Amino acid sequence: QVQLVESGGGLVQTGGSLRLSCTASESIGRVLAMGWYRQDPGKERILVARITSTDHTDYADSVKGRFTISRDDAENTMYLQMNNLKLEDTALYYCNTVSVFGMYWGQGTQVTVSS
Repeated sequence: QVQLVESGGGLVQTGGSLRLSCTASESIGRVLAMGWYRQDPGKERILVARITSTDHTDYADSVKGRFTISRDDAENTMYLQMNNLKLEDTALYYCNTVSVFGMYWGQGTQVTVSS
């Protein structure tokens, strides 16, 4: 089965930066869109950023100007560059990919921002 694996999470101070990566274990076919979601315990999972096959991007209002989503199709990898991190960014971050064959989720990588 196809797996998406996230990495790059960790503990940072406010104002710091992290770069998350999401790599597919194998080709998942033609990709239609990819995105990053985040979730705190007891709260809903929220879309943070999305990128389409035509390189159109969308961001949650809370991260606009601070986060950048990108991808490298040759490496089956998607990235989320997170700058100027805030306490509210603390969450478990999940990558998601939609291909012509289905939808796939990673297991999540923890991001913790401290003062």
